[in-house]
Amino acid sequence: MAIFFAKSRSLMHLLKSNKGFWSGIDQNILSSHFPHHTGSSSHPIHKTFRNPDAVSNVDSTLFDSRRFGSTVAGGKQLDSLRNVSGDDAQVLNFPGGKVKFTSEMTFLSELYSTERIPCYRVLDDDGRPINYHNFLQISKEVATKMYSDMVILQIMDTIFYEAQRQGRISFYLTTIGEEAINIASAAALNIDDFIFPQYREPGVLLWRGFTLQEFANQCFGNKADYGKGRQMPIHYGSKKHNYFTVSSTIATQISHAVGAAYSLKMDRRDACTVTYFGDGGTSEGDFHAALNFAAVMEVPVVFICRNNGWAISTPVSDQFRSDGIAVRGQAYGIRSIRVDGNDALAIFSAVEAARRMAINEHKPILIEALTYRAGHHSTSDDSTKYRPADEIEWWRIAQDPVSRFRKWLERNGWWSDEAESKHRTDFRQQILDAIQVAEKVEKPPIAEIFTDVYDVPPSNLREQERLLRETIERHPQDYPPNVPV
Repeated sequence: MAIFFAKSRSLMHLLKSNKGFWSGIDQNILSSHFPHHTGSSSHPIHKTFRNPDAVSNVDSTLFDSRRFGSTVAGGKQLDSLRNVSGDDAQVLNFPGGKVKFTSEMTFLSELYSTERIPCYRVLDDDGRPINYHNFLQISKEVATKMYSDMVILQIMDTIFYEAQRQGRISFYLTTIGEEAINIASAAALNIDDFIFPQYREPGVLLWRGFTLQEFANQCFGNKADYGKGRQMPIHYGSKKHNYFTVSSTIATQISHAVGAAYSLKMDRRDACTVTYFGDGGTSEGDFHAALNFAAVMEVPVVFICRNNGWAISTPVSDQFRSDGIAVRGQAYGIRSIRVDGNDALAIFSAVEAARRMAINEHKPILIEALTYRAGHHSTSDDSTKYRPADEIEWWRIAQDPVSRFRKWLERNGWWSDEAESKHRTDFRQQILDAIQVAEKVEKPPIAEIFTDVYDVPPSNLREQERLLRETIERHPQDYPPNVPV
């Protein structure tokens, strides 16, 4: 969002310093809508901002005419407002559009219709296509890599979870049951698209080339960790892979993604931002502010909600009364779809289409991926305390997205038992090796706790560092010996 405000200030400064700006805009062009803009211009907006003399030539379609339509009280517009004759006698053109009048006092029901919003699906529970023409066809190479990474994600989750239980790392959080959302969505995106994750999307990084060693380094917080050991385990981030660092605070990344998308739009980049969040995140104010901002400013962002049924221990039935999340997108004027989150082909097809629409039409898109969190919320949680163990087991086995996708691959002749066995054995060993290496790497020095924020550390920060060093010297037995002081 900081990117957006920085560019907004630059824009306003230029508008104020160029009094002839509005006179240089063709009013006929101004009346057109931005979504229909093709993106071609002899004056790219990012170049114009660096050249104040060219401001009067800014492509006016960058601005949405609907924000200016009600500010001019010209004769024709007033005639339009007062058009209450003939067939339109019960219609008035309010700011925002025409509204029909009715003599019936009817309140909108708090209940959705008898039929809930349908859920887009490609593969049935047995991995068979329901309709051979309702999804994007993918090659053997892409399909096998998708499955390969889904399996790696499963293995990684199992081993790192066990490592936490052994006391080797402090925390971990799995993606069990949500592997398809992770990998299939990542496969449908471009490396130039910016990812704003929650914390249950390591598969997106895996797809983009983040190595097993890099995952291990972060979880163990060693000297090779890009976060310098400051973050909790699973709070990954990689500038190289356009993957913004995970933040524990819920839903803050949603508004950040919208602000960044606005910047991409202004720079006319052939890319979008993608942000992931859970159903619990939609109960935060950030979600609502972000959707409204994205809709009004018409920015290229794809919202992906992993509706897995639980916000830690709070079921969706205790979170909201609406028909899930997709209906909320529609309420904010955002094109939305509900997808089977356990169906890799459905996720791939939906995300690819969403990305294309977001970039080509300059519109936000909301995807609600219905799934089930088949694991505990984290290593700090025991979900059997608030939901039946047999329910968890049913979802884990009967609705496993990895098994369903494997069945489809095998029917195509692209996978076999032999390939499965070798793949699981090889990567299990690679992950174990990565953990052993990460454990032996030295921890970042204590001084790194106080760096990378201020150019010159203020006095209060220097005082904190001094007190910490004194405390470690007095009580060395309470601090890990492998952390350089």
